[in-house]
Amino acid sequence: MLGFPLIMGLLWYWGEVYYHRLMVSRVGSDLATAHGYFERVVDGVGSSVQGLAGSHALARTLAEETPAGVSALLAARKGGLGLDFLNLLDVNGRVLHASTATATGAGRADWPVVQRAIRAGGGSVVERFTPEQLGEIDAALRERARLALVRTARARPDPRAEEDRGLVVHAAAPVVDAAGNLIGVLEGGVLLNGNLDFVDTLNAIVYREGSLPEGSEGTATLFVDDVRIATNVRLFEGVRALGTRASDEVRRHVLDHGRTWLETAFVVNDWYVSAYEPVLDSRGERVGMLYVGFLEAPFRAAKRMALLAVGALALLVCVAGALLTLYWARGIFRPIERMHATIGRIDAGDERARVGDLASRDELGRLATAFDRLLDDQAVRRGELQALNASLDRKVAERTAALAAANEELRAAQRRLVMSEKLAAIGELTAGVAHEISNPTAVIQGNLDLLREELGAAAQPVANEIRLIHEQVGRIRLIVTKLLQFARPGEFAGYVERVDVNAALADCLVLTRQHLVRADVRVVQRLAATVRVNINLQELQQVLINLIVNAVQAMPAGGTLTLETTDRDPAGDARGVRITVRDTGSGIRAEDLARIFDPFFTTKKRQGTGLGLSISHTLVERYGGRIEVDSAPGQGAAFTVSLLAEPVYRELPALPPGGRDDATAGTQAT
Repeated sequence: MLGFPLIMGLLWYWGEVYYHRLMVSRVGSDLATAHGYFERVVDGVGSSVQGLAGSHALARTLAEETPAGVSALLAARKGGLGLDFLNLLDVNGRVLHASTATATGAGRADWPVVQRAIRAGGGSVVERFTPEQLGEIDAALRERARLALVRTARARPDPRAEEDRGLVVHAAAPVVDAAGNLIGVLEGGVLLNGNLDFVDTLNAIVYREGSLPEGSEGTATLFVDDVRIATNVRLFEGVRALGTRASDEVRRHVLDHGRTWLETAFVVNDWYVSAYEPVLDSRGERVGMLYVGFLEAPFRAAKRMALLAVGALALLVCVAGALLTLYWARGIFRPIERMHATIGRIDAGDERARVGDLASRDELGRLATAFDRLLDDQAVRRGELQALNASLDRKVAERTAALAAANEELRAAQRRLVMSEKLAAIGELTAGVAHEISNPTAVIQGNLDLLREELGAAAQPVANEIRLIHEQVGRIRLIVTKLLQFARPGEFAGYVERVDVNAALADCLVLTRQHLVRADVRVVQRLAATVRVNINLQELQQVLINLIVNAVQAMPAGGTLTLETTDRDPAGDARGVRITVRDTGSGIRAEDLARIFDPFFTTKKRQGTGLGLSISHTLVERYGGRIEVDSAPGQGAAFTVSLLAEPVYRELPALPPGGRDDATAGTQAT
C-alpha cells in the first residue's frame, strides 16, 4: 500500500524528467545539424560569388570592355550558380553592370559585405532587405517577398496585412587585375522568401526517412522576424503555413532576448518538440529565426504506454512481494514464539520444557536446536552436581565433630561450584541466543535505514513509528552486546578470518551507496587481487568505508571514484594485497599531507572530528600493513592500503570514544 504509490510516483516523475531530457537533447542535435547546413548554404553563396570574381571568364570579358558582354555573363552565371541577382560594382560600390534591372550607378557601398569586399575582404552574410531595397535590385524580387499574413493563434498581435521584407543571403567578393589591384566588386545574393527547395532539403537532411517513429513528422522553417517565409509545416492538407507566425512566447525568448529555444511549442495548429535559434545579420541584429522540430504526440503516446506497462508490472511485483513477505514473517515469528513459551515454562519450574522439532532449517531453526541442546546439557550437569552433593553430604555426615569446621568450608565450596556451573551454562545459553538474535536485528536495522533513505519526505507521516523502531532495535543491539561481552568477552573482541578484499570492497560500496548517488559520483572498479588476507573483516570495512566517504566528500560537484585491488609483488615485497581508493577531487595541499593521519586533524571545518584517517591508519598498522597517500592540489587523491596475507601483529592503541569519526559513523552502523 505504501510501496506501490511511491514506486509509481517516482516512475512517473523520472519518466517525465528523462523524456523531457531526451526530447530536448534530440531536437538540440537536430538544430545543430540544421544550423550547420544553413551556414554551408550561406558560405556556398559566398564561395560561388568568390569563384566567379576570380574566374578567367570574368577577367576576359572585362578585358574586352563590352558592357553588353559583361551583363550577359552575369545573367548567364546567375542562373547557373542559383543566385537571384549579380552586380558588378566599381571600387566605390556603384553599379557598373547588373544581371537584373538594377540601375547603373546605383550605390551599394552601404552594405557591410560590400564594404569588406572593397577592403579586399568580402564574404557572405544574411541580411533583411526592405521592400524598397528589393525593388532597387529587381521588382520581381519585391513581388516574390510579398506574403499575406495569416492570423495565427498564440502569436503577438500585428496590424500589418502582409509581410514584404526579404531575407537575403548577401555575398560580395573583390575583383582584381593581373597585378593584384582592385578594379571592382562582384555582388550577388539569394532571396530566401518562398525558397521551398531550401527548407525541403534541410528537412530531408535533419529528418532522414526512418529517424522518427510512425505518426511523427519532422519540420523545418525559416522566419523573417516571427513570420514563416519558407516552411514545410502544413496549415492544412497540401497547403504550407507560409505567412503564419510563431507564438509570442517563442518570439520573446528568441528575438527579444536572443536565446535558443529547446522546448515544446505550439506550431500553427499542434504541439511540436521545437528548436528555434535567432538569425543574425552583418550588424549582429536579430532579423529572423531558424526552426526545426517534430510532432510530439506519437512520443507522448509511446511514453504513456511504456509507463502503464511498467506500472502494471510493478503492481504485480508489489502484490507478490506482499504475500511472500507475510509468509516469510510467519516463518520467522513462529520459532521465536515457541522459544519464548519454553523460557516461560522453565521460569515456572518445568525443567523438562523444550522447544522441540521445528520445520524451519534456517538460522532460527538452528538456534532453537542449539537452545534445546543447552537445556539438555544443563540438566545433565545439574544431575551430576546433585549426585556429587549427595555423596559429599553422606561423607560429611560420617565425619566426627572435630571436622565440623572443615565440613562447613566444604559445603561453601560446593555452593560456589554449583553457582559456577550454572553461570557457565547460562553464559553458553546467553552467548548462543545473543549471536543468533544479532543477525535478524542487523537485517531489521539495515532495511529500516534503507526504508527511511528511500522514502525521504514521504516517510514523514510515520516518522515517529520509524524512530521508535530504530530506538528499540538499538536497545536490542545494546542488550546483545552486553550479553556477549558478559558471556565471552575474549571472543567478542573480534577475530581474524581469511578475507577476500574484492568482496569486502563490494560490500562497502553497498553500504556507501546513498553517499555515491547523492553526490552523483561514477564508480570505476579494477579488482585484480587474488590473495586472501587474514584480518578482522569489520575493521577492514571500517577503513575502506572511511576512505570511500572521504573521497566522495572531496567531490561535491560529482566526479569519478576509482577502486583498485592488486596483489603485492612477491619478488620485492611480502605476500599480500594493495587496495587503492582514488578520487578526482580538489586534492590535498602539500602542507596538509604530513598531518592527515594525525588525530583530530581535519580540513572539514563543519563536519567530522579528524579521527577517521588516524583510526584507519592505526587499525591497518596493527596487522603489519600501512596506508600511503599520493595527491597534488587540483589532481585528486589516491589512498593505498597495503595488507599482508599473514599479518605481523602490532599492539593497537586504545581507540578514542566512538571508534570512528562522524563522517563514517552512520555508514558503518548501517
